[in-house]
Amino acid sequence: MIYTIRTTVGQESLVVDILSHKIRKEELNIYSMAVIPGLKGYVLLEADNEITVRRGITNTSHIKGRGIVGGAVNVDELSTLLEAKPLMKSIKEGMKVELISGPFKGEKAKVIRVNDTKEEVTVELLEAAVKIPVTINAEHIRIIKE
Repeated sequence: MIYTIRTTVGQESLVVDILSHKIRKEELNIYSMAVIPGLKGYVLLEADNEITVRRGITNTSHIKGRGIVGGAVNVDELSTLLEAKPLMKSIKEGMKVELISGPFKGEKAKVIRVNDTKEEVTVELLEAAVKIPVTINAEHIRIIKE
């Protein structure tokens, strides 16, 4: 079964690290953990039962409230979150994006060109005094939904 755990937003990966050490040390039957990029403040755990999950998350930093949200979930219900979407298919010219790494991290930009074969995009920084095109790897951007 899969259980949804509520965490502090932005600390999902840290919670997974803490839990992985605890699972190994206490030999708990938690089989896998997942941090889904579009699901901020939550971690998914696959375990044999809820008692095992509760034992794992007890006294763990960055677990909010009682931890488990709404009991077990079927994998079918999560298929839209777990479905792999080709990154290059979702990026179009004119879209607004945020740069998530590199020297311009945190800057907002507009896509002016998409190179599917190299998986690169050319963007113009929105708040720059001079509009200079910057070409970066497509993995280093996040699409801003408006």
